[in-house]
Amino acid sequence: QVQLVESGGGLVQAGGSLRLSCAASGRTFSSAAVGWFRQAPGKERGFVAAISWSGGTYYKDTVKGRFTISRDNAKNTVSLQMNSLKPEDTAGYYCAAASRGPYYSAYAYDYWGQGTQVTVSS
Repeated sequence: QVQLVESGGGLVQAGGSLRLSCAASGRTFSSAAVGWFRQAPGKERGFVAAISWSGGTYYKDTVKGRFTISRDNAKNTVSLQMNSLKPEDTAGYYCAAASRGPYYSAYAYDYWGQGTQVTVSS
């Protein structure tokens, strides 16, 4: 069992930065992949980034070079550093944990946090 809590969302101007954190509890966290997904009003939840248990990283094409995912297994946290934010990045951001891939698919994830809102103004 893994419990996930996101933090770090907020309102930022276009071009700004935010750092999201996902704090996990549960002894299986270090062996799980963790992904970030986002969902805007009226749209489906979509993949943003993921990091495997061994540190391999995966990104949605439109965030490559702007977002960086990292994990600290000693602290049971995964972070998403978001730079050069755009209005189209506005969404609720959710972290999730998976024991298997494909990591870009929401169906692979067994546990989800409640989400944190990111709003980017133009």
